[in-house]
Amino acid sequence: VQANYAPYFFDNGARSTNGNMALLSLSEDTPVGTHVYTLNGTDPEGDPVTYGLTYEAGSRRYFSVDRNLGNVTLIEELDREKEDEIEVIVSISDGLSTVSEKVRILVTDANDESPEFINTPYIVQVPENTPSGSSIFKIEAVDRDTGSGGSITYFLQNIHANKFTIDRHSGVLRIKTGVTLDYEKSRTHFVVVVAKDGGGKLRGDNKVFSATTTVTVNVEDVQDTPPMFIGTPYYGYVYEDTLAGSEVLTVVALDGDRGKPNSIRYCLVNGSEGSFEISNTTGAISVIKSPNQLKKEVYELKVQASEVSPEGDISVYAFAMVTIRVVDLNNHPPTFYGENGPQNRFELTMYEHPPEGEILRGLKITVNDSDQGANAKFNLRLVGPGGIFRVVPQTVLNEAQVTIIVENSAAIDYEKFKVLTFKLLAIEVNTPERFSSTADVVIRLLDTNDNVPKFSSDYYIARIPENSPGGSNVVAITATDPDSGLWGEVKYSIYGTGADLFLIHPSTGIIYTQPWAVLDAEVNSKYNFYVKAEDTDGKYSLAEVFITVLDVNDHSPEFNENIQEKTMIIGSPVKIEAIDQDAEEPNNIVDYSIMQADPANVFDIDQSTGEIKLKSYIRSLDIIHNITKNKDCIWSVVVQAKDRGSPSFSTTAVLKIDITEETLHKGSMAAFLMQTKDNPMKALGVLAGVMGIMVLITIMISTAMFWRNKRSNKIMPVRRIIKKRQPQPSRTVRMEWLKFKRPSNAAEKFVVEDDAQSLQNENSNNNVQVAPVPPAAPVPPPPPALASSGDAAGWRVPTVSGSLTPKFINKQLKKRGHSSAHNALVSELKMRFEKRNAAIGEPHI
Repeated sequence: VQANYAPYFFDNGARSTNGNMALLSLSEDTPVGTHVYTLNGTDPEGDPVTYGLTYEAGSRRYFSVDRNLGNVTLIEELDREKEDEIEVIVSISDGLSTVSEKVRILVTDANDESPEFINTPYIVQVPENTPSGSSIFKIEAVDRDTGSGGSITYFLQNIHANKFTIDRHSGVLRIKTGVTLDYEKSRTHFVVVVAKDGGGKLRGDNKVFSATTTVTVNVEDVQDTPPMFIGTPYYGYVYEDTLAGSEVLTVVALDGDRGKPNSIRYCLVNGSEGSFEISNTTGAISVIKSPNQLKKEVYELKVQASEVSPEGDISVYAFAMVTIRVVDLNNHPPTFYGENGPQNRFELTMYEHPPEGEILRGLKITVNDSDQGANAKFNLRLVGPGGIFRVVPQTVLNEAQVTIIVENSAAIDYEKFKVLTFKLLAIEVNTPERFSSTADVVIRLLDTNDNVPKFSSDYYIARIPENSPGGSNVVAITATDPDSGLWGEVKYSIYGTGADLFLIHPSTGIIYTQPWAVLDAEVNSKYNFYVKAEDTDGKYSLAEVFITVLDVNDHSPEFNENIQEKTMIIGSPVKIEAIDQDAEEPNNIVDYSIMQADPANVFDIDQSTGEIKLKSYIRSLDIIHNITKNKDCIWSVVVQAKDRGSPSFSTTAVLKIDITEETLHKGSMAAFLMQTKDNPMKALGVLAGVMGIMVLITIMISTAMFWRNKRSNKIMPVRRIIKKRQPQPSRTVRMEWLKFKRPSNAAEKFVVEDDAQSLQNENSNNNVQVAPVPPAAPVPPPPPALASSGDAAGWRVPTVSGSLTPKFINKQLKKRGHSSAHNALVSELKMRFEKRNAAIGEPHI
């Protein structure tokens, strides 16, 4: 039978990371879960091996092992300060034999501990006379780390603010050199000490830890301070009724060394003159004579306080001064005096508004207190309306002359107060009794003219109808002057550019219209002027008056003419206009209506605009012929213009309306003349334009012929020139356009009549003025016929206004009239043009 040999571990030495785990060392800051070692061994027969870790009973398990691979892992945190050596039993087995070995793992230090002070708290008792530089205490701190992490150095916080130093290595606390302790200034000092280790590695980083503690230094008192008096300075009073032997005041002194104080003894050094004594234990000072035997009013006593040690020795002492004043009783109140003795009422008469700072010299007041010293000190003040007067002096000792000074002149107003009454009060200042007395001061005021008449308003607004008769009241003006007598009487007057139609009663202030005044809102509806209120001394003030003249319906609407003639083209309205001269609405708003028409059902009128149009069913002259037998289609319509005033006024007028149809087939010229029948100025303007064009063409032709003849020095036959131009079709068209045919239809007849009428009105009173026609001027040619009837469908004749032509248009037309020289030039050119046409055989114009 072949023998089975046991497995065994490899022994690779102390620094090996695999083997039997002997002499393994780990830092205490190794993280849990770290692979720290690999168990490694073999079996002689080459059988596979397994590994194991066991611990003794009660031991903490720090490691675990992979049975097959032998990898050892840290499973518990290490702490060298608690356990610096770990015993582990490692085993290796080939399945039949198991070999176990006990190994020790060393735990090495890491800087994971902070310094700790021992024997705390630190309280030190130090006498205040301890010399500077002396050691007073030793601070000790420990750090459980090893090496630099366990070394400790000491230092103080706020080294410059305290009176101590510390040895950085030993921790000995000392008083700074040149510094002394003083119990009387500071009895306790708090010293903050810091202990810091030397630093070391922790988890790969260099760490330094520190700790702090407070050392309480109590300073012990030592007898080195003299006594101190409490409550200085000392003052005492001896009154006239004080009994001999009475205590005046007590002085108190304490040992400056409060920790272990000595007893105090008192004595009078000088200044008593046999009149006062002091208790040597209590410090009470008493008067030993009656007050009437005291020769001085003030005594200055010097008191000594001495410390007595427990052995009975007097060590140190101190001095204090005591002032004792001899005073009588406060048994007299302040008293006011006049010129004849004691007096409690003073009167004065003066004018209002005296200058500020003026003294009321009519008041002769004296005040006196018969007591002495502080009992004779009192204050003066005026009780009454504040800020008007002030009293001087305000503080009196024994006696003073009282002066009252004006402080606010504006408040001394006769219109507010006829009489000013004050109480003059004298009251003691520092006496327990606070004696006082009063006197009445009565000031009667006299009036001055210090006020200006004042209106009840800065401006007045009034309204008056335009039909008010002369002498009608408009508005009442009120001004008051608070002064008395004649100074308070007010006289009124008015002035200004708008005051011509108005008067004012000088005493009552009633404004009324002049007896002859006629107000007309259409002429002037706004008046503005000033009113003056003046007292007998010439002082005055002004106010502004605004008067509005209210419009009254006193005008009727007016047409330009009583009878007007209009031409109405079917489909287009005509318009009438009436003007109401009233100034305001609704008096000047005009409504239109048809009063009479025959037949009555042909026309409608717009109430607001005055537009008259045919009934909607009338679209041709045939319909009108069916309504009436009047074949001329001319109607007389009575129209009314009525305003909206109350009462309402109206005016009627007769309107002749000639109804016709549009005449587009007669050419544009006829339609144009029809449109301008009621506006002849438009036709004249077109005529002037055509004539200007013709003159310009003639001048151009004449100029061209002149320059041609001048170059050839020979006049060419006219017929030759004309023949060369005959083939031009535009010439024929132009001549045809210049032909004039006599109108044959009704509309063209109306145009001719309108021109005739315009000439007839040249010197009549209808205000229609027409510029004079140039002599021998050609008649305006008819416009060319329209291309098609389709274009005529969209053409409309504008509304013919029923108002007469304004006068300003006539003035402008007069300015545009042709001069006689211009007319002569046109005639001459016209004649040459006709001769040339006759020579070449063209139709005459």
